[in-house]
Amino acid sequence: MNESGNITEAIANLALQLGILLFAVRVCGKLVKKIGIPQVLGELLAGVAIGPYALGGIKLASIGFPNGIFPLPAGGSLAVSTELYAIAQIASVILLFASGLETDIGLFLRYSLAGGLIGIGGVAVSFILGDMAGVLFLPRFLPEFGPVSFTHPACLFMGILSTATSVGITARILSDQKKMDSPEGVTILAAAVFDDVLGIIALAIVLGIVALLTKAGGEGVHAAAILAIAGKAFGIWLGFTALGLLLAKKIAAFLKLFKSPSDFSVLALGLALLLAGGFERSGLAMIIGAYIAGLSLSKTDIAAVIQERIEGLYEFFVPVFFAVMGMQVNVPAICSRNVLIFGAIYTGIAILAKVLGCGGPALLLGFNGKGALRIGCGMIPRGEVALIIAGIGLTAGILDEAVFGVIILMTLVTTLAAPPFLSLSLKIKGAGTRKPVSGNDTITEYWDFSSPELAGFVSSGALAELRGEGFFVQTMNPGEGLTQARKGDVALSIVEEGNRLSIEAAKSDIPFVRNLVYEVIVELRDTVEQLRSSLDPKAMRLGLMDTEGRASKGLLQAITPENVILNLKGHTKKAIITELVDLLAANGRLLNRDEALADVLEREKTMSTGMEYGIALPHGKTDGVEEMEVAVGVRKEGVNFDSADGEKSRLFILIVSPRKAQGPHVQFLAAIGAVLRDEQVREQVINAATPEDLAALLQKGVK
Repeated sequence: MNESGNITEAIANLALQLGILLFAVRVCGKLVKKIGIPQVLGELLAGVAIGPYALGGIKLASIGFPNGIFPLPAGGSLAVSTELYAIAQIASVILLFASGLETDIGLFLRYSLAGGLIGIGGVAVSFILGDMAGVLFLPRFLPEFGPVSFTHPACLFMGILSTATSVGITARILSDQKKMDSPEGVTILAAAVFDDVLGIIALAIVLGIVALLTKAGGEGVHAAAILAIAGKAFGIWLGFTALGLLLAKKIAAFLKLFKSPSDFSVLALGLALLLAGGFERSGLAMIIGAYIAGLSLSKTDIAAVIQERIEGLYEFFVPVFFAVMGMQVNVPAICSRNVLIFGAIYTGIAILAKVLGCGGPALLLGFNGKGALRIGCGMIPRGEVALIIAGIGLTAGILDEAVFGVIILMTLVTTLAAPPFLSLSLKIKGAGTRKPVSGNDTITEYWDFSSPELAGFVSSGALAELRGEGFFVQTMNPGEGLTQARKGDVALSIVEEGNRLSIEAAKSDIPFVRNLVYEVIVELRDTVEQLRSSLDPKAMRLGLMDTEGRASKGLLQAITPENVILNLKGHTKKAIITELVDLLAANGRLLNRDEALADVLEREKTMSTGMEYGIALPHGKTDGVEEMEVAVGVRKEGVNFDSADGEKSRLFILIVSPRKAQGPHVQFLAAIGAVLRDEQVREQVINAATPEDLAALLQKGVK
């Protein structure tokens, strides 16, 4: 096959692998999330399951995969293809860039000293205990090594492998639980950054010691060279961090020259990639450069917009990263009895080392026992950095397959154990610091309205006003009514929840917030008065039902026979609506019967839903339902429903939809109106012999 054919085949295999991987991580992530386990754990397990050492290595020659869908690359140190591994590394850059954007720089600077000391403590204790584990247990469980000393190359590598912290896994958990800006969260991220820098410097030192002891690679590395490497690592990291923070506003101003939020968000990610590549070429981990890029932009007014624009990339790439980390696990290598026992001991020591090494200094730096435990648990996972270092040791011949299996087991267990450990520690009630932390000295203002609709109108008006003032507005969680707005140093968090609107801001910005809401309410009130004087909603009802309207069968499938009553008993509007709501409740279609009924009746007070031709369409949006539900009732004698044409209503169609979630509420109203505008269809529906006949007539919308 020619070179073009090889490239085509490689690309085709990569596309197939990515497709399978994406489905695997989504399914496993959702499954574990349902039982209360962080989604990242499911993504890691998905990688283990479909990796080359498990299902991915099964030979499927009959369908064109003689070595499996995820075969082990020939002659390489990686367990996956170079292409897939490269995608995982780009994913790690996106993950750490997003983590940096989410970090509150004020708290980060406040806890940078604590992060540095905790990182140093974690590296020192982990290295010593990891090395001693090799000294004490290597000869016992792997006799081929014989007696070993503290400076034995394998022991030194076991020490260095115990130091590496996978900040990516911890950052994902902190982000999912909204703890990224907590004192513990910022300290963990700061400590993990220091930890990575120190770990890489320690790796360089260990490689230098190994070279000196074994005379590998020629003359070895002298102390002066080791100090130069350490100085270079510290200098680059500190220099770029300081430079990024100093130039953050100028960088943001440059990015905003491109006007479009999509453009400057992509370029911000490009900046993270530039720094990541530069750091890697300088001997530092890519993820440190990516984190610094995000951290530098975190206090700018475009940070929230960048987060929103790269969310799709994050959701695509980051699960791939964790799955690829899981695929590195050599399942057969960890099944040996000696490897399992040694691995269990080494893993326990590695976990204890981080809890003691990081939690101990935290107790001396203003954290209480809860905070120290959270920080220690957050530093447990080894993940990608440990796997990279282990690969270096295996490729260099310092580690053999058995020791590599022990390290893989430690990496896997610490990676899998960290999410539940950290999640449980974060759920412990109470602050993690001895003294209360005021953060940015924020205050929350509340406004209570008579209905959720009014709260929504005011919220929408406030957001429109903020955009007009030059704020960058980002909807964080559409289903939860959370929005952030930023401009310069002003940051607002707007929450719309039921009848209540709340805005959180710095104390100095509260007067601005109060004026903002006041002006919006004044404008809204004036608009309502103008609306009342210029339009008559009662008259508008006469034109709502039209046979030319779109009546798609898909929309009308919401009408089902079990939610049909052919002989309604009620004699009043309220009784009819209550009877239809009770029907939905009896069939288990409502989350909260009373809330749904109250919201429909409240909507009816605003304006009657009695239409023309004996049709009434009572409806409302409510939190008492999970998705749009429809109930249909007939009372041939008719009921006074304050209809638009003054006639009694005989056919009643109740529609309730969720307040926040998207759905075809108004589309359904228009569709059902178009069907029932036809007199022959209307009479057939009202005179239907069975609920099944009635539902079928409405669904078909035919004469």
